[in-house]
Amino acid sequence: MNSPPLPQPIGAPLTRAALFLVATIHPGDGPRSKVRSLCGDLASLIRAVGFRAAEPELSCVMGVGSDAWDRLFGRPRPKQLHPFREIRAPGRHAVATPGDLLFHIRAQHFDLCFELASQIAERLAGAIAVVDEVHGFRYFDARDLLGFVDGTENPTGEVAKAATLVGDEDATFAGGGYVVVQKYLHDLAGWNALSTEDQERIIGRAKLSDVETEDSRKAPYAHNVLTSIEVDGEEVKILRDNMPFGRAGGESGTYFIGYSRSPGTIEQMLENMFVGKPPGNYDRLLDFSRAVTGNLFFAPSATFLEGVTADEARAETPTG
Repeated sequence: MNSPPLPQPIGAPLTRAALFLVATIHPGDGPRSKVRSLCGDLASLIRAVGFRAAEPELSCVMGVGSDAWDRLFGRPRPKQLHPFREIRAPGRHAVATPGDLLFHIRAQHFDLCFELASQIAERLAGAIAVVDEVHGFRYFDARDLLGFVDGTENPTGEVAKAATLVGDEDATFAGGGYVVVQKYLHDLAGWNALSTEDQERIIGRAKLSDVETEDSRKAPYAHNVLTSIEVDGEEVKILRDNMPFGRAGGESGTYFIGYSRSPGTIEQMLENMFVGKPPGNYDRLLDFSRAVTGNLFFAPSATFLEGVTADEARAETPTG
């Protein structure tokens, strides 16, 4: 009997530091071969970097975008993998931006994140262009820059696996998961001008204690109302590992990263936030947060990645 595929570390414990790397792949057989070669070697590269620290807790999840999947691996492909779906509404825009590859790197100390990202970039030199690199940090007691605890409702254990990993519904890619990323920039001056009560009404939680507001008292536009998805009366969970990022005197915000067994769950959340449920009842958090990137990737199982080998460049047909 074959063993089930080993997932990538999607459910790795929350860490103090993270690095998010999104890249596009250059045209040609050479870049394609380089990326495929890294797929097979990624696990050993992570072990080599992590071995240099006493308590590394270093992990990396590699995701592949829709267009890149066909180019790298051909058919078959994950059943629900498609380009990120842009959403437009009056005054709000969930943008879709370029991205073939995602590397979500986590560790307790940022030096490990930086070293692994550097090793990956060196391996893929000449094959990729980095289109977004964000250095995330854990902010005090797991709060975002808006002052609220982020990720309180994350599932754990077997519930997290069931929420994030593909199963029999797409058996060829069992053990993989879908991941959506968005970089949000915050208007902190505008947000901080609100009263604490108004902020709590927008989020749906108490700011200091992190206690969820009673359902009967929640505003219909509260963030945690619009991002709660139910199917047949049961809430469908996703796993978030959002991180604050920023520069003193410069841009700052939240890097949203959500893992899910189906991209439809996160897409419905975003539809509720940006368009509203019903339309017009949108997430008031978006009055103070603007999405500047948007990507959807599939993170195949570690077993799948380790089985990938570099291809010979396809022969060119002579001319003349």
